[in-house]
Amino acid sequence: MLDKRVANLAAAVSGIRDGAVVLIGGFGASGIPVELIDTLIDQGAKGLTVVTNNAGSGRTDIAKLLATGRVRKIVCSFPRSTGSVVFEELYSAGKIELELVPQGTLSERMRAAGAGIGGFFTPTGVGTQLAEGKETRVIDGREYVLEKPLKGDVALIKAELADRWGNLTFRMTARNFAPTMAMAADLTIVQASRIVDLGDIPPEQVVTPGIFVDRVVEVANPVHAGTAS
Repeated sequence: MLDKRVANLAAAVSGIRDGAVVLIGGFGASGIPVELIDTLIDQGAKGLTVVTNNAGSGRTDIAKLLATGRVRKIVCSFPRSTGSVVFEELYSAGKIELELVPQGTLSERMRAAGAGIGGFFTPTGVGTQLAEGKETRVIDGREYVLEKPLKGDVALIKAELADRWGNLTFRMTARNFAPTMAMAADLTIVQASRIVDLGDIPPEQVVTPGIFVDRVVEVANPVHAGTAS
């Protein structure tokens, strides 16, 4: 019987290796898999590359992971959002590397990895430092820059509902990057607010099919449960 449920958070993040590329869902406070992040901190993997929308706020969640010193590089769109004190401290001290990627390009690079596409041309970033060293091409009179797929070893995402096959739904803006991250990672780990029986999620309401999910753990009362996450 196909069953992707795991017993607890520790089992969910087991085996994440040093140096892994970890895709972490979230947009502001919405959709951040806080409990998975905290358990990854306890697990101890180091030398990580973290791919996410922003570099965290305050000293919790993604910022808490950065503060451990175990993140070598962050790939994100908004490293200096409100309250990103930990990133600023580390970056100013030369203790973390940054790859800045426009938000739409970030999502599309992960989608390309999940779809098996070798790259794509976009006008975003043309003529800026973000295009330095990248191939450019003029198409129908407009200049474009080549962006390559962004693949993860692991994705940590938060869902509203899951079943034992790994089919997922999301709550409002918690959907954000999660579907593309699930496609782009070799190992997709999900914390779900509720695991339901097969058939309880109507097929037409499934956002991420279970084929893209490897492990599911139930977290019944997640942090940020009262927001749009």
